[in-house]
Amino acid sequence: MDAGSPIIRMVDLGKAFQTSNGVIQALNHINLDINAGEIFGIIGLSGAGKSTLVRCINFLEEPTSGEVIFEGQPLSKLTSAQLREVRRSMGMIFQQFNLLAQRNILQNVCFPMEIAGIKRKEAVGRAKELLDMVGLGDRCSAYPAQLSGGQKQRVAIARALATSPKVLLCDEATSALDPNTTKAILALLKQINKELGITVIVITHEMSVIESICDRVAIIDKSQIAEVGKVSEIFSEPKSRIGRQLILGDAVKHVDFGEEKMYRILFDGRSSNEPVISNLVLACKVPVNIMYAATKDLHGTAVGQMIIQVPEDPEDAAKVLRYLQTAKVPFEEVGRNDI
Repeated sequence: MDAGSPIIRMVDLGKAFQTSNGVIQALNHINLDINAGEIFGIIGLSGAGKSTLVRCINFLEEPTSGEVIFEGQPLSKLTSAQLREVRRSMGMIFQQFNLLAQRNILQNVCFPMEIAGIKRKEAVGRAKELLDMVGLGDRCSAYPAQLSGGQKQRVAIARALATSPKVLLCDEATSALDPNTTKAILALLKQINKELGITVIVITHEMSVIESICDRVAIIDKSQIAEVGKVSEIFSEPKSRIGRQLILGDAVKHVDFGEEKMYRILFDGRSSNEPVISNLVLACKVPVNIMYAATKDLHGTAVGQMIIQVPEDPEDAAKVLRYLQTAKVPFEEVGRNDI
């Protein structure tokens, strides 16, 4: 399949569950194309339907309505044997790793190849190659209990690649990991995507994960797709309420700006890598309005000036000024005629 053309299509996909309290609609009218070779993110809050969606992609959950099309094949039309073959083309990694405790990591990676009927010698050779790729080639005889969380997830990734899949489904794969380990696992997924050309689908509730590695993202809310697009476009201008909530979070509240209360910030030698305004907004949890800016990078140093408008509320304005003083950022009050 050509890179850039859809490898997976979801057409009017729906999934309902019958419960003692009635029917729960987990997915409703999902229409989504995922292109071959891309890293595609699906994000939503808990209960939005994202984990059900990923299980419908490989038919671990059979949709109630609509269709999943993989490489032009409607999965609902396949026989059980054909469906098993398709599932071998979709590796999957989970939040809790799901390794077999009684097997060492070489045997864990060999396991899906045993099920697929691959000869032992060939399976062992491929497993060793994959463990080398994920940085654990020297730990073949170790057992899961002897590994850190990040190492376990690396084994899980190697195991998911064992049957040479075309798609790698990652269901909250970094949620149980610390930030540094998460960064390393995301870098590994990016490397796998680039070197092997595998389409990677990342299911997460963390916008930082999407921002780190994804090309495009779909935001799911209340069982439906709220918006979909390039990560850069969604981040710069989220169109849905849930998109704004996920990207901005609770860090910034709505404020009113009066006509006055403007300040000139002077950049006179600070590092150009220091995000002064971003740090200010995150620390004070109120926005500022940039009225004018003339700054440039001079050999790694920021020079120039910026005029900002602070919130009308005196308490919020005081927070901003206190931050500038504490951070030793030179500033002075100016009038509208000074802009």
